[in-house]
Amino acid sequence: MLNFRLALISLLFSSTAFAESPLPPGINDALNKAHIDNSAMSVVVMPAYGGKPVLSHYADRAMSPASTMKLLTTAIALEELGPTFRWKTQILSTEPIKKDSLRGDMYIRGGGDPDLTWSKFGMMLRNLRQQGIRKITGDIVLDRSYFEPQRIDIGAPPFDEYPDAYYNVIPDALLIHSNISAFALSADADKIDVRLMTPLDKIKLVNHLHLNNLPCKDWESEWLPPAIELQKKNQIEITLSGGFPRHCKIDDYLNILDRNQYIAHLIRALWQEMGGVWQGDIRDGKTPAEARVLTERQSDTLADTIRTVNKHSDNTMARILFLTLGAEAQQDRRNTSLQTADLRVRNWLAKKGISDAGLQIENGSGLSRSARISANQLAAILQAEANSNWNAEYVSSLPIAALDGTMRKRLKNSSADSRARIKTGTLKDSTAIAGYVRDNHDLLWIVVGIINHDDAMKARAALDELITWVADGRPTTALATAAALSSMPPAPPAQK
Repeated sequence: MLNFRLALISLLFSSTAFAESPLPPGINDALNKAHIDNSAMSVVVMPAYGGKPVLSHYADRAMSPASTMKLLTTAIALEELGPTFRWKTQILSTEPIKKDSLRGDMYIRGGGDPDLTWSKFGMMLRNLRQQGIRKITGDIVLDRSYFEPQRIDIGAPPFDEYPDAYYNVIPDALLIHSNISAFALSADADKIDVRLMTPLDKIKLVNHLHLNNLPCKDWESEWLPPAIELQKKNQIEITLSGGFPRHCKIDDYLNILDRNQYIAHLIRALWQEMGGVWQGDIRDGKTPAEARVLTERQSDTLADTIRTVNKHSDNTMARILFLTLGAEAQQDRRNTSLQTADLRVRNWLAKKGISDAGLQIENGSGLSRSARISANQLAAILQAEANSNWNAEYVSSLPIAALDGTMRKRLKNSSADSRARIKTGTLKDSTAIAGYVRDNHDLLWIVVGIINHDDAMKARAALDELITWVADGRPTTALATAAALSSMPPAPPAQK
C-alpha cells in the first residue's frame, strides 16, 4: 500500500492535467441523452481539505446557480454572525398598565425572525395576558425598521406565474408565519369541503370549486388563484374557484392576504381566543425610544435555522439571512440592507482569497434571474467551510443523499447513498448540485456541478452521475488520488 501511495504522489508531480479536464464518459452520455452539449455544464471536483481540482470543466464561468447560492449565504452568515446568533421580536408600550387595560398604542418591533410562526407569536400574546392585560385600548403599530427599506416586497415584480406560492414570499423584519394562509381541501364522490386552518378573524370562505376526475396528484391542474374581497367591518371574503379531483385530500399554503391585514386578523383571532379585547386599528410606524419591553421572543439559533434553509431550500429564510447580514452591519441608512449585505459578502471572500469576479447575488436565495456564481467560487467557499470552526454546523445543514431534505429521493441504493451531503438547485433553465462526497476510499471531496440550458432539468441525471462517479472512488485512481494524497500527512514508515 505504501508503494502505491508513493507512486500516486510521484504521478501528481509529473502531471499538468489540472487546468481543464474532459468530463467522464458517463456524464457525457447523460448530457447526450438530454441533447445538451457539455459546454452548458460547469464542474469542479477537488479535495475537501486542500489541494488542486482533479476535475475542472468551464469552472471559472459565472453561471446561474439556482438554490446552490444558499451555500454562500449560509456559510457567510455562520462566519460573520456565529452559530448562536438569534433574532428578537418585541412587544412594547409607552403607557402603564391600569387594572386590566393597556392604555394607548402597543408596538410590535420585528427583528427579522425567519420562523416566527403564528403559534410562537401567540405565546407572546399569552405572556401579555399572564401579565394581567386583557384590554388594548389603542392601535397596534408594526415596526419593521430592522431592514432598510422596510417593505421590499411592495412594488416588486412577481418572479413567476405563482406569486401566491410560499417559495415566492419576499420577507420583511416582521414576517409572521410567512404571511401564509393554510387551507385543508378534501373531496369525496359528491362534494368538496374547504377549511381555513390558520387562526384568522372575520374570514368568509366562498367555495366555488367543482369536482373533476383527475388524479389527486394533478389537483393543481384546474386550480385558480383565490379572489380576495375586503368587505364591511373589516371582513375578508376569500373565493376559491376551479376544479378539484374526487376522492382527494390536500393542504394548500398560500400568500394571498395583505401583510397588515393578515397580522390584524391573526391578532384579533388569537387575542379573542385568550379572552382579550382589542378594538383599535393596525398601522405601520416606529417604536418610540422611551417604549419599554412588555415581552420578547428570541428565535432559534442560526445553526438551527440554516438546517431548514439548506435541507429544505427555504427561499424566504435564506433571504432573511442575507438581509440580516446587512442589518447587523448597517450604519449608513442611505444604503439598503441588500447593498450592505452584498458588500459584507465580498469583504469576507476577499479575506479568504476568493475572487468575486462575475459574482451577482441579488437576494441570497438563488431564486433569481440575475444571480451568478462560478463553480470555482462555490467550491472555494465549500473548502473554506471544510476548514472552518463551524464546519460541523455547516455540513450538518446539507441534505443527505437518499435520506433527507431535497436529496431524499435521489441516488437511493447507489454508492452515494448516505455518503453525500449535497445542496440542490432548480430553476426552469438551471439545475445544480454542490456539496461534499465521501468516496469508497474514505476520502472527502468537494463536488460542484451546474447546468444552464433551456432544457436543464432533462440533464439532472448528469449531475447524479457526477456525484456517483466521485462516490465510486473513480477520482482516487491515478491523478485524482494523487491530488488528494499530496495534501495528506506522510505515510508512516513500513514495518520491518
